[in-house]
Amino acid sequence: MNIAIIGATGWIGSTLMQEALSRQLPVTALVRDSAKLSGELAGQVTARVVDLEQGIDPQVFEGIDLVIASVGGRASGQHQLVPQSAKALLELLPKTQVKRLLWVGGAGSLELAPGQTLVQSPGFPPEYRDEALAQGEALEVFRASDSPLNWTFVSPAAEIYPGASEGPYRIGGDRFFTDEEGRSRISVADYAKAMLDLIDSDNYARQRISVAY
Repeated sequence: MNIAIIGATGWIGSTLMQEALSRQLPVTALVRDSAKLSGELAGQVTARVVDLEQGIDPQVFEGIDLVIASVGGRASGQHQLVPQSAKALLELLPKTQVKRLLWVGGAGSLELAPGQTLVQSPGFPPEYRDEALAQGEALEVFRASDSPLNWTFVSPAAEIYPGASEGPYRIGGDRFFTDEEGRSRISVADYAKAMLDLIDSDNYARQRISVAY
């Protein structure tokens, strides 16, 4: 299976790329600046230039079976790029040979209770609020779409942090959940493992799932 990763030079995207390469999967890095690929990784992947703000050329998906999209929206003024990219991919990918889209989502839209999301809680970090709201909008775009594309929106835990694998992860749905210590957490390495594990499963089509310890 040939995989393309949008945002492969970002923090999460680069970890996803490393995990895919460790599984000996053919990887195409879809990046705005191919020079940002490290020398070692550049020799192991195919790089194609994609600037989401300028639109997406369907030819970049030639020969690709599955796309993982890690679309950053933290920078000021770029938050709408997240739902806009979701909409564009839902419209474009069914016109290509791509069969599936895995989306790197956010935790802010997870439900604490019916009608109450994590981003609405008083203690939610304000510096992440706009990005969380943008990911929530993207989730709404996915759910409202009538695209035939097989997509899965994968929300990480509230705390996603650098580090190696720490052990088994759990998969949930829309409801926010925590570990025995009351924390919602996942290392970026285990988030990447969970994402790549989805490739071997036909589960969770057109659903949002969450990943945490």
